[in-house]
Amino acid sequence: MKALVGVVIGAGLGYAWYRVVGCSTGSCPITARWWTSTLYGAFVGWMMGST
Repeated sequence: MKALVGVVIGAGLGYAWYRVVGCSTGSCPITARWWTSTLYGAFVGWMMGST
């Protein structure tokens, strides 16, 4: 349950990072697209929640 909450929060923060910071040039591997930033955030959230 803790890992699932971490995934949801991480995905939300990853998407927020894309919207707020983003990448204007498109050359950033993580923040260039919304779905990569969201997936990366979800992965980090899962890692933090599963400990």
